[in-house]
Amino acid sequence: MSEGVAGRKLVIVESPNKIKNISAYLGPEYAVEASVGHIRDIPTPSELPPEMKKGPFGKFGVDVENDFAPYYVVDADKKRKVAELKRLLKDADELYLATDEDREGEAIAWHLYEALQPKVPVKRMVFNEITREAIQRAVANTRDIDQDLVDAQETRRVLDRLYGYEVSPVLWRKVRAGLSAGRVQSVATRMVVERERERMAFRAASYWDVDADFATAGQEVFGARLTAVDDARVATGRDFGDDGTLGAKKVIHLDEAAATAIAAGVRQGACAVTSVQDKPYTRRPSAPFITSTLQQEASRKLRLSAADAMRVAQRLYEGGYITYMRTDSTVLSESALSAARSQAREMYGAAYVPDAPRRYKSSNPGAQEAHEAIRPSGDRFRTPAQVAGELRGTEFALYELIWKRTVASQMADAVGSTATVKVAASLPDGRVAEFTASGTVITFRGFLAAYEEGRDEEDTRRKKEAKLAAQEERRLPILIAGDTLRADRVEAQGHETTPPPRYTEATLVKSLEEKRIGRPSTYASILGTIQDRGYVNSRGSALVPTWLAFAVTRLMEVHFGRLVDYDFTASMESDLDDIARGDAHRVEWLRRFYFGDEASSAEGLRDLVADLGDIDARAISTIDIGDGLVVRVGRYGPYVEEVAPGGVDPTTGEMGEGAATAPRRATLSDDIAPADLSAQQARELLDASADDGRELGVDPVSGNPIIARAGRFGPYVTEVLPDPPADAPRTRKAAAAKPRTASLFADMDLRTIDVETALRLLSLPRQVGVHPETGVAINAQNGRYGPYLTMGTDSRSLERESQLFEITLDEALAIYAQPKQRGRAAAKPPLKELGADPVSGKPVVVKDGRFGAYVTDGETNATLRRDDDPESITPERGFELLAEKRAKGPTTRRAPAKRTTKAAKKTVKKATKK
Repeated sequence: MSEGVAGRKLVIVESPNKIKNISAYLGPEYAVEASVGHIRDIPTPSELPPEMKKGPFGKFGVDVENDFAPYYVVDADKKRKVAELKRLLKDADELYLATDEDREGEAIAWHLYEALQPKVPVKRMVFNEITREAIQRAVANTRDIDQDLVDAQETRRVLDRLYGYEVSPVLWRKVRAGLSAGRVQSVATRMVVERERERMAFRAASYWDVDADFATAGQEVFGARLTAVDDARVATGRDFGDDGTLGAKKVIHLDEAAATAIAAGVRQGACAVTSVQDKPYTRRPSAPFITSTLQQEASRKLRLSAADAMRVAQRLYEGGYITYMRTDSTVLSESALSAARSQAREMYGAAYVPDAPRRYKSSNPGAQEAHEAIRPSGDRFRTPAQVAGELRGTEFALYELIWKRTVASQMADAVGSTATVKVAASLPDGRVAEFTASGTVITFRGFLAAYEEGRDEEDTRRKKEAKLAAQEERRLPILIAGDTLRADRVEAQGHETTPPPRYTEATLVKSLEEKRIGRPSTYASILGTIQDRGYVNSRGSALVPTWLAFAVTRLMEVHFGRLVDYDFTASMESDLDDIARGDAHRVEWLRRFYFGDEASSAEGLRDLVADLGDIDARAISTIDIGDGLVVRVGRYGPYVEEVAPGGVDPTTGEMGEGAATAPRRATLSDDIAPADLSAQQARELLDASADDGRELGVDPVSGNPIIARAGRFGPYVTEVLPDPPADAPRTRKAAAAKPRTASLFADMDLRTIDVETALRLLSLPRQVGVHPETGVAINAQNGRYGPYLTMGTDSRSLERESQLFEITLDEALAIYAQPKQRGRAAAKPPLKELGADPVSGKPVVVKDGRFGAYVTDGETNATLRRDDDPESITPERGFELLAEKRAKGPTTRRAPAKRTTKAAKKTVKKATKK
């Protein structure tokens, strides 16, 4: 940290990780400091000063009646940082705002200007790579803050605040408290739910075909598949609808018997080539990476989540290895084009480089073409071999991916030829079976010598096509029409159609991009939000919606359909792009969105949420799964329920003999995906829930039966108390006897537990012994947060449940002899050692804390993010987290507000009517 900048120029960047390199490139006359991201935001209504809560800002922190002016305050954890920047600015003669070059970075620069109120000249400095040449060009070619970009970002911020604060309370009242809605997150959740609905409605269809191996006179063998019988095409999986019916006309649907008969006939009949077609094959390279395609390819090839990919890319950018990683432009600068072409020429030869550079145009009309694609930094790219000594693990893998994609984008097409051969086989009944074989021969690999794009093989419907595409080099024998062949192997094969694949992070990002929903820089956070909020779970690489997501999506579709309409959401992004270009007016657009548009009779957000009386909360949270069963999303989670009690006709309500008085219910867990819950499974859950339990035996002391049951909060054991005598006196004050009850341990199975184990569970809490000095009893018992010991009011956590039965008095005394640790567990050894921190010089370790894993050097602690794996975290990532935490400064508790007549100075953005 700089001690002073007298006579120097102050440069403010976003991340502290940029300081070292940029300082070195600018020289001693510049002092570089970091804002550590955003410094100001719109506070929540509860955080507003008392005098503001009843005013126009009280509901949203935005004055909707006065040009949607937002009320900004410096974030509590950034006050120290702002004070430090102000101190440094006093001794500076110029201020350079060098935040990122996207809209968010432009807004941060504007917020810095508003918060610091500089008295010296201010310059906006932008760059898309951290190299000496780029930084020196940026400082020599500054500009003013782009107010149009600021307006676009601030419109987005106000829009998201209005959307969330108006719609989320509806979810609280009609579905469950604490839920949230968001302009893009609700649409992304709807997409995942719609795919699960498709899987729920899907009905599999079976079909058969025939595979054969044919041999030429020269004993060359090739495989082919039955495609037609007597010129009628044989049905394949794509001919069936999701309801299992055959949609295509004039096709033959083969069953097992028909396919087996054809296979037997081919073995007996004559086979000959009927036609051979050769077509030229050309494949062009993909464009350089933009944010979304980088996330997709990193998921396919490196198995990185979108958040992990962006985190690694951020480190590569800040380290000066790649250009800015949040971009939707496929453009390469002239110097980058020259670097990629010359590197391809050097490594692969002149024939692999086309005569003219390839220039790619983005498919997104809103793309910011002034930006550049993601590429290696510098006017001459460093090869993966040249950075291998500096980068490790995922950082090296991602850099290599970016390098390959960039160089390949400027290489020649892959060319070759594709041959298609048709073979006719005469069947005993006079019909002719036609088989087809294809093979591609690549005669010039072109860009494939450097890079080949991955495929989403999670899409089970395309696995076969992906497998065939991967065999592009398959060469067929040289054949001509009329050649006779011998059928060496002929097999009838059965198939079943598969449901639409669930989204993965890669395919959801791709779909969002195709629908033009959201921005490249927001995809990772969107994916994180819908999972953090409990709407979507990850199962392997698949994204599975929860029942809660079904209820929320149903409410949004029925009552706020326009807000989750794909085209409407995409049009909002387009409108924000217009504001960024200065082609639309911020205030007018927000007014139409919130208050409505009289010209088009479009209802505004305010009126949409005004009348909630017609929302049937029970109907919204009910999902029909067939067979007289529904899933309901209740206050405490989802459960399956009968539409009508057993023995009651659900249509007429007529009760049969022995009919139940109430429908049965059973709690559902997220272990069963919605599309995987069959009516039969649901019935089994209801039966298990209604079951009185399995009798394990009898307590030898009391003589009471011991049973094991599946309860709402998990499996448990209990004793069955005898009914009181009929002549026993009844008094109001007499307390009814309660049976002993105990939950099963996490490693116990309800199906295999025996009476001995059950009795041990029912014996808890267990007295371990008496403290020899204090005379206080020490007990072992299980609790809501796990097993623990108690001695009077002093409790200590145990590591595992089995210790409740095993721990001795000496072991308990040893635990109490240790100083009491904050939180549940005693001090644990580090999960991982990362080496010496480059700043403090002290060893950095990963530890497991009360609120999750964190890194520490003994002085500074930094919590790991959601996608940081304690076991695989790299030293660089650990050092980065510590650097960010140091830059933020220590967390301080907010002191109680002092009521004074003079309000604290805040900022209300002046909305400019355009």
